[in-house]
Amino acid sequence: MEYREISEDYSVSGQIQPEDAAAIKEAGFKSVICNRPDDEQPGQPSADTVKAAVEAAGLAFRYIPVISGQITAENVEDQAEALDELEGPVFAYCRSGARCTNLYGLIQQSKA
Repeated sequence: MEYREISEDYSVSGQIQPEDAAAIKEAGFKSVICNRPDDEQPGQPSADTVKAAVEAAGLAFRYIPVISGQITAENVEDQAEALDELEGPVFAYCRSGARCTNLYGLIQQSKA
């Protein structure tokens, strides 16, 4: 599992598997956000499946599905709210990590 640190409290990655939950916890993360809609691609694990593994590992989980190329103001607000509420550092994932990165950038722009 590879991830990219965007800030001290926020990192992103592509799709994770339920068995990655322990490694995410070992890396020091406290919360996971899924920005990938279910059934985007055949064979990807559902958010509920990942949530069960993440919560079993003792981490918080939030599901904020974002359609690729169609980030909405509501998506940005939901992600900002989650980042305010969840204990960090936060690990966010989607198909490639791009949506998670773009959401973070939009949140930072809205604070400026």
